[in-house]
Amino acid sequence: MKTSASYIAVASLAMTAYAQQAVVFEGGRLIVGDGSAAIENGVFVVQSGHITALGRAIDPPAGAIRVNLAGKTVMPALINVHVHIGYEKYTSWGAQNYTAENVLDHLQREAFYGTAVTQSVGSSPLEASLQFQRDQRSGRFPPASRFLFTPGYAPPNGGPDEVLREATNALHAINQVSTAQEARASIRKMAHAGIKAVKIWVDDRNGTYPKMTPEVYNAIIDEAHKHGMIVHAHATTLPDQKAVVRAGADVLVHLVQSEKLDDEYLALLKEKKPYWATVISLGDPTAVCEYDPFFEQAMPAAVIVKIRATIERRPLAASCGPPSPNAAAREAIVAYNFPRMIEAGARIVLGTDTGIEPGHTFGSGEHVELARWVQLGLTPSEAITAATQRPAELLGLRDIGTLEVGKRANFIVLDANPLENIRNTRRISSVYLDGAKFDREALLARWKTASAAE
Repeated sequence: MKTSASYIAVASLAMTAYAQQAVVFEGGRLIVGDGSAAIENGVFVVQSGHITALGRAIDPPAGAIRVNLAGKTVMPALINVHVHIGYEKYTSWGAQNYTAENVLDHLQREAFYGTAVTQSVGSSPLEASLQFQRDQRSGRFPPASRFLFTPGYAPPNGGPDEVLREATNALHAINQVSTAQEARASIRKMAHAGIKAVKIWVDDRNGTYPKMTPEVYNAIIDEAHKHGMIVHAHATTLPDQKAVVRAGADVLVHLVQSEKLDDEYLALLKEKKPYWATVISLGDPTAVCEYDPFFEQAMPAAVIVKIRATIERRPLAASCGPPSPNAAAREAIVAYNFPRMIEAGARIVLGTDTGIEPGHTFGSGEHVELARWVQLGLTPSEAITAATQRPAELLGLRDIGTLEVGKRANFIVLDANPLENIRNTRRISSVYLDGAKFDREALLARWKTASAAE
């Protein structure tokens, strides 16, 4: 992953130290993130990047800075378990964009919109990603969402869609395996390198791709579990989802949108209870078509114009074109399948598949997904838990995901209550990462300058 000398010099000057002085945040509504009732007129103390006290009545430490949050709502920062980092540059897309600067840009966009941890799944080059993680941990980069990644597995000439496959092939990012022996040997190498999770693609793209065989994906899942690793499984059809859940995949990616779920699958979900990254909103640029500045502020004007002029979607604004012919039928299946997945025990977690289409942007895509969940039957409280506490649980991150004493102070301050309307997660007043206020204003200024230069 290439990095310019000037970039390193600038990054080395970035503020990475935690605030040492105690800060008392008082008077706001606190959404803990575990599904419990909000704490009205709550108070919490942050020091050295962690929450040291939280409740309704707290004696502030001597000399503490006080921040008045009257009228505000505080919730944990989001955790996104499924994106594709590094390839999108909004006016271009591809392997040529995969640099440390661009990965950082994507992670800063995630942080701007309130996401504290972002996991790139299956498409990130191994060595470059490990190096980025080391550099981020050492404080080499400015503040941004924490970067996690999982290596990907597919048969030769299979795996990601044709656009992503071209870019990942150029960087040799996908581990291509044909036999169970190859798969097990590769997983052992990953375990030796400290990798905690991998992704498999089980998809023939309507008969145009070779599909990973049961022999291979069973070997990957079995070997990964021997080493305490989590397996994410891309599967979009009902038979394929049944197969990977039966094989023991830990995380399902995608919702079956081509047919209704049957009793056999629902019984299997009740038995296995996999985590589930829905990525329902991929390909739906409703936000851009609604002329919502929440989304437009981070995108070049030329990209917004192009999206509105060319894309087909479920229309809320005629300027974005007609709906696709099968949109209504697909939506009916989604509305049928979504609640049944959850009722059967699938543990929903936030995943967006961002990084493939410019209209489905880093950071803002999370808020679209949350709104879709509520539209399909989740309560706002359930949606927030699925975007905060549960992804932290999946990723084994015990120090984030909820507002609790001892956890890192990663939180979003909102101007309105998302428990009343989930779209209020978009009313962001400020974002804090490890107790430090993230400089959203500086990023906005940079994006506006870049957009004007296009």
